[in-house]
Amino acid sequence: MKREALDELKQHIPLLEYLQAHDWQPARALSRGRWMGLCPLHTDHKPSFLVDPTKSLFYCYGCGRGGDVIRFAELYHQVNFPKAITLLREWCGLAPLLNAVVDCYRIQLHRYNEALAYLDQRGIHSFKVIEHMRIGYAPGGCLRSCLLQLGYPLSVMQRAGLINASGHDSYSRRIVFALDGNLYGRSVRSSSSPHLFLPGSKGGLYLWEHVRRYAAVILVEGLFDYAVLWQAGFGNVTCSLGNHLNAHLFLPGSKGGLYLWEHVRRYAAVILVEGLFDYAVLWQAGFRNVTCSLGNHLNAHQFQQLCDSARTVYVAFDADANGSGPRASQCLARRLWAQGVSVRRLALPDGHDPNSFFLHGGDAHQFQSLLEEARP
Repeated sequence: MKREALDELKQHIPLLEYLQAHDWQPARALSRGRWMGLCPLHTDHKPSFLVDPTKSLFYCYGCGRGGDVIRFAELYHQVNFPKAITLLREWCGLAPLLNAVVDCYRIQLHRYNEALAYLDQRGIHSFKVIEHMRIGYAPGGCLRSCLLQLGYPLSVMQRAGLINASGHDSYSRRIVFALDGNLYGRSVRSSSSPHLFLPGSKGGLYLWEHVRRYAAVILVEGLFDYAVLWQAGFGNVTCSLGNHLNAHLFLPGSKGGLYLWEHVRRYAAVILVEGLFDYAVLWQAGFRNVTCSLGNHLNAHQFQQLCDSARTVYVAFDADANGSGPRASQCLARRLWAQGVSVRRLALPDGHDPNSFFLHGGDAHQFQSLLEEARP
């Protein structure tokens, strides 16, 4: 790639803007417009990460790494130089496109009774939480025309996975949540697959960092296949999320960081839940210090976020009948304690998650009692 093209790419992506889009926050201002903050590349407990927006360069006095926005993308996403270039190019165009998609779906939400009825069924009644989470609804058949009117070509929609190969909307009759560089769609129909991410967003093999050291690896299609094998003691199992492995890496670590972390990181105590509906009912009940990991296995970035400051983390994972939630909670607690983070684990009633706890008559006072009774 020619030097001129690299320089042009870096001009389009100011380093400070890219850092803040990945939840980096400056801790204090220095001279000549520079900033110092916690390093997003390693577990940092005091600001050691220097950013010079004028030169668009960074350097960490803790881990000794530095460079420009391309180098940061390499280190942060753990990819090589060509892949970092690809990711940065995608990031340039994807963010405004997804914002347009979310705006379109937010308008549709209030036009369809089945969408509002589904939210009500899941315990989401407050207009405030719907606005706060930017919840929308994809009825199917409307997105293509909406984006064409905004000037987005069909090819761009298809590359992003918003429109399928036959030209139809990928999201149909789904409640849609905006994530960090992705969308999550939850079907309102009981007959269809309830979960949908943008195609390609599944990233690499499931929990590959736990498996790659083995000389022999078991590859299965589905997460439930993975679960029963891991439960049976096969620690060398991984999952491809289907029988067609994705040929390219699209939005690595697609679920991104902890949900709306920039709204939560200032709190001395944080409640961590698995799902977006768990998040919604707690935020609606007045718990503004809640965040969500989209599952009970945190990626490296999410774990690092919890460790970026002195705080207490209340882990409120699902009390699954098979024990997967409590086991994941215990494992996470040990890892956080090892980093000096104070942890408390909530004991939800058997078979419940925070969402079902409120749906079955629980209230804010009762949940506060669970927080007070939480154990290390």
